[in-house]
Amino acid sequence: MEKSNRIMFYDQISRNKRNSIFLIIAIFIILILLGFVIGYALGPDYFTIVMILAIIISLAYIWTGYYYSDKIALASVKAKPADRTHHRSLYNAVESMSLASGLPMPKVYIMEDPQINAFATGRDPKNAVICVTTGALEKLNKDELEGIIAHEMSHIANFDIRFMTIVVVLVGMISIISEIFLRSLWFSGGRGDSRDGRAQIVFILIGVALAILAPIVTMLVQLAISRKREYTADATAVKFTRRPTGLINALKKIQHDHPMKNHKISKSVAPLFLSDPFKKKVQNVFSTHPQIEKRIAVLEKM
Repeated sequence: MEKSNRIMFYDQISRNKRNSIFLIIAIFIILILLGFVIGYALGPDYFTIVMILAIIISLAYIWTGYYYSDKIALASVKAKPADRTHHRSLYNAVESMSLASGLPMPKVYIMEDPQINAFATGRDPKNAVICVTTGALEKLNKDELEGIIAHEMSHIANFDIRFMTIVVVLVGMISIISEIFLRSLWFSGGRGDSRDGRAQIVFILIGVALAILAPIVTMLVQLAISRKREYTADATAVKFTRRPTGLINALKKIQHDHPMKNHKISKSVAPLFLSDPFKKKVQNVFSTHPQIEKRIAVLEKM
C-alpha cells in the first residue's frame, strides 16, 4: 500500500509545470477579457491608446527587471560575494549540484541573516546567482546544504526567473491598463462615443468592476504560480541529489527556526527565497510559499 502512494519526482515536476502553464493562461484570458470590455466601453481609439501606454511601460519594466534582477535582489539584502577559502563547504555544495544538474557554476553570495534560507536569481543559467544566509551555513550539515542548493539550482534549470518575469509583466500590464481605464473615465466623465447608449453604460460598469477586480485576481494567480514553482523546484532538487532526505531535513530545521522580529528583507524579494522569510504561521491565498509541512509530506513520498 505504501509503495502505491509513492510519488515519482518526474510526475511531480510535470504536474506542477502543467499547473503553472494553466495559471498563466488564466492571466492571458483576464487580460483579453479586460481589453475587450474596455474596447467596447470606450471605443477602439481609447483602447489603442491604453494598450500602447501599457506596452511601453511594461517593456521598460521587463527590461529593467530582466537584466538587472540579480543586482537589485542582491543589493536589497546587502549580499556579498562568498569567499572560496572561508566558505569552502558552500562552494563544494554549489559545484557538486552544478555538475549534477549540468548547469554552469553560478556566482555565489552570502547574506547576513541568522535564519536558514537561500535564493537564486539571474536571467538565465549563464548569468545565475545563488545567495545563502549565514544561518544556513551555521545550522545545516553537508547533505542539508546540498539539498537547499539543489532546490535553488532547480529554479535556474527550470528558467523560473524568466517564467516569473513574464508573469509579473502580464500582471503589471493588467494593473496599468486598469489604472489608465479608471483615470480615463474620471477625466472624460464616463463618456465614450454615443453608439448604443445603454449597452455602452453596461460595458462601462463591467469595465469598472473588472478594472478593480482584475489586478487583485491576477495577483492571486501570480502567488499561486509562485507556490507551484516551489513544489517543482523541490521535485527537481530530488532529481539532482537522487535522494530527498537532505532537503527534507533542511526544511524541518527551517520549520523550527525562530522568526526574526525586525526583518530587513524586502517583501518584494520574499518570493525568491527557499522559504517565506517572514514565516507566516498560516498559509492563505496571499502566501508566496506553500506550507513547509506540505512540502515535507510530498518529499517524503518520493
